[in-house]
Amino acid sequence: MFKIKYKYTTLIMTLKQRIDGFVQVGLFINRHFNEQKDTETQLHQGLEKLIEMSHIYNNWFIPEFVKESLISISGLLKEEDLIKFTASVKEKPAKTVAIICAGNVPMVCFHDILCVLLSGNKALIKLSSDDNVLIPFFLKLLTHYEPGFEQQILFAEGKLGAFDAVIATGSNNTAQHFKHYFGKYPHIIRKSRSSVAVLTGKESTEDLKNLGKDVFLYFGLGCRSVNKLLVPAGYTFDTFFEAIIDYGFVVNNKKYGNNYDYHRAIYLLESMKFLDNNFIMIKESPDLHSPVGVLYYQYYNSEKELSDYLNSISDDLQCVVGKRNIPFGYSQQPVITDFADNVNTLDFLVNL
Repeated sequence: MFKIKYKYTTLIMTLKQRIDGFVQVGLFINRHFNEQKDTETQLHQGLEKLIEMSHIYNNWFIPEFVKESLISISGLLKEEDLIKFTASVKEKPAKTVAIICAGNVPMVCFHDILCVLLSGNKALIKLSSDDNVLIPFFLKLLTHYEPGFEQQILFAEGKLGAFDAVIATGSNNTAQHFKHYFGKYPHIIRKSRSSVAVLTGKESTEDLKNLGKDVFLYFGLGCRSVNKLLVPAGYTFDTFFEAIIDYGFVVNNKKYGNNYDYHRAIYLLESMKFLDNNFIMIKESPDLHSPVGVLYYQYYNSEKELSDYLNSISDDLQCVVGKRNIPFGYSQQPVITDFADNVNTLDFLVNL
């Protein structure tokens, strides 16, 4: 399909070289989506085919959402930001850090890989079967720009080999298993989290349209996806439904459509109350994690009640979107210092 030619491999990379390699990857992504493909044509053609292939292997990974993920990643790879981000990194003997990747969002484990490699450690990567197409390409691209990375990147086929620390992401159930298996190692173990949006009733149509991106991007499967709306007592959803109409395409995805149809049938059979616009159902619920095709909501009667509720779910919460929090439309565009579960991954790695 395509071949990446490697340069001469150096034995030891400086922090500057590591930063430079990632900066080049970010520039490549920018060139790809800005149609500036007159150089490295074969690599760009290879990426186009892999984006198609990732959708074939995982129907959740539609090309539009893969593009959103890659553009978000390229935003992390700016030289000035990476220099500031790595100010605490000191050169020391490398440790091997196992990274057990989730597969709910395209290249969702990239930030962990970035942190491990920038810290000077080796990454032993266990890919999710749902996301095993794009990550190898971009790591090969990274070694194309800085061949020294070749010695820092290992992929685990089957059982993990020897490692010194572990970063693992999974569901609440798998997180318990991870703690059992990896508890004796230095570790970061992440469980399921979700995100909410706080509405006041004074949002503009543009605000609500942008909120639609927070809800529907990646079909709501990310930990930064808004799964629940917190709304003032008496709030009506007519304006919200009108504002999100452009996201109706999601129901044409077979996996999303099947989930939507299934939950709609269950709600009808059990005579549950819900609102429906033919591509998402809005249902009142005290729960935080809504199923695909459903958006939960909960009323609040006062600022104190709202604050108390947010505090009560803080351990299960990734993001809060709203006028006083993350702006509408930006929950899926984290900056490089937005660490999952608010655990500073780079500090963990620097202090191994």
